[in-house]
Amino acid sequence: MPQVWSEWRIFPNPRHQGILVAPFGPGCYELRNGGQLVLFGQGGHVAYRMTSLLPKEWGCGTRNNQEKRDCVLKYLGRIEYRTLACDTTREARIAERKLRSQNKYLFND
Repeated sequence: MPQVWSEWRIFPNPRHQGILVAPFGPGCYELRNGGQLVLFGQGGHVAYRMTSLLPKEWGCGTRNNQEKRDCVLKYLGRIEYRTLACDTTREARIAERKLRSQNKYLFND
C-alpha cells in the first residue's frame, strides 16, 4: 500500500479543547512553523509519540531533548503537523531516514 501524508493540521493546544489526529500504529510525523520545518520523528504509536512533544504536565512519554518541547510550546497555535501511517515500524524507520537525509529541519536529529 502506498504511503500518503495527511494534510497539515494545527497542533492542538492541551490547555484548550483539541484533538491530535494521528495514527495509533507505526508511522512518521513532521512539524512546521510557517515555512520552517521544525522537526520530524517516527514511532510504533505515532499519536502517543507526538504527545511527548508537549511539556510533561500535558504530554506523555519521554523526550531527551527539552529544546524540542520548549519550541513546540513556544509556538503552539502556529505549529502545524502532518503524519504518515506505515504498515510496520520498519517502514516507519525507513521513512524517517529519508526525512533525516533531507537535512532541512530546525531539529534534524
